[in-house]
Amino acid sequence: MTTTDKAAGKPAGKASAAAAVPGPDALRALQRRTSVVLVVSQILGGLGVPIGIALAPVLAVEVSGTEAVSGLAPTASVAGTALLSIPLASLMTSRGRRPGLVLAYLIGALGAALVVVAAVIGNFPLLLLGMAGFGAASSANLQARFAAADLAEPDRRARAISTVVWATTIGAVLGPNIAAPAGRSFSGTSIPVTAGPFLWAAGIFLVTGLVVAVLLRPDPLLTARALAPAESQSPQGRSLRAGVAAVAASSRARLALVTVAVSHTVMVSIMVMTPVDLGHHGADLELVGLVISGHIAGMYAFSPVMGWLSDRVGRLAVIGLAAGLLSLAALLAGTAGPSHAQTAAGLFVLGLGWSAGLVSGSALLTDSVPQPARAAVQGLSDLTMNSAAGIGGAAAGLIVAQAGYGWLNAIGACLLLPMAALALMATRSRPAEPAGETEPAAKG
Repeated sequence: MTTTDKAAGKPAGKASAAAAVPGPDALRALQRRTSVVLVVSQILGGLGVPIGIALAPVLAVEVSGTEAVSGLAPTASVAGTALLSIPLASLMTSRGRRPGLVLAYLIGALGAALVVVAAVIGNFPLLLLGMAGFGAASSANLQARFAAADLAEPDRRARAISTVVWATTIGAVLGPNIAAPAGRSFSGTSIPVTAGPFLWAAGIFLVTGLVVAVLLRPDPLLTARALAPAESQSPQGRSLRAGVAAVAASSRARLALVTVAVSHTVMVSIMVMTPVDLGHHGADLELVGLVISGHIAGMYAFSPVMGWLSDRVGRLAVIGLAAGLLSLAALLAGTAGPSHAQTAAGLFVLGLGWSAGLVSGSALLTDSVPQPARAAVQGLSDLTMNSAAGIGGAAAGLIVAQAGYGWLNAIGACLLLPMAALALMATRSRPAEPAGETEPAAKG
């Protein structure tokens, strides 16, 4: 039985089944090919997503005519990322990674096109709807890290995840820099300069979806299922309800979910208000850009280091490192005051802490639940992290307005306490819980 046939439920003889099961070398080659395709998709997708982050607030002001609602556009994108996580995970659970990722990029392209239409006709509700659809591309970029882990050996799973996360660095750095020339390319047309880059983003997402549709074959999730024990093939084990039950049954899965959600929430809450605090202390836009660029470098450029550490010294150790780095970042940024250099250092460390938490938490989550439930659990993870970050980002502005930037960082540090407590409890109960399948347990 070929991998594709088995995933599709097609019958085959025992002899052909034995002959078609890929050996260790073939499986490693398939994993390398999968990683290359996902890295390419992350680079392309990473070019488009930062355009929305950089220009959505500006475009919201232009379309609405007031700065009071400028934050609603990026919030709509975050909400779209969160709300689409579960439907996309459900599609991946039933049909595989490729259809889910392709659909997400197509929705992202449609959302970007709606943003352009909204800018041309001056319709703010349509702009918000478009930004919500635009968020699907972010959901695809997030889900790609789990696709990289589908075929990875347990002791290399975190490195597989971190490689895909690292690839985002290229797009994250280049994306904002192509926004200006992309906007100028529509000079003389009815498309506003600030909306033009979204049309480019739509094209980028379409190309990314095409790359995934053509090259991500065989599907990594379906292949992993085909190689799993026969007793784990029940469709009932793949439902969202089964995913929730799998998390509830595993203390390490709960720790992983909390780690990813808290790391993302603390990072987003502090990051979105840092430009405001820098402006209060006399920083110009160029300096703000440099600080955010350093933060992005911390988020993505060092993710392979976090993946290597997660595989070598254990997931729990790197979760502890994430808590320490995020706490240090809150201390540095929260006490920086007029010291722009200290704020920059704090934001860089904040990015490192996020990277450590995302990579180690994602790997531990994949380790800790049965293979059939993984796609549903991973979708639940992205829903949780983006919903929490959306609430945190919205609350951050209120906290800074009422109490100040220092208190925001202090509250962010307090959010890390449950994560640290769960990690400490998991460290003390060293015997690993079964992951629900016959594979070697990863460290931590």
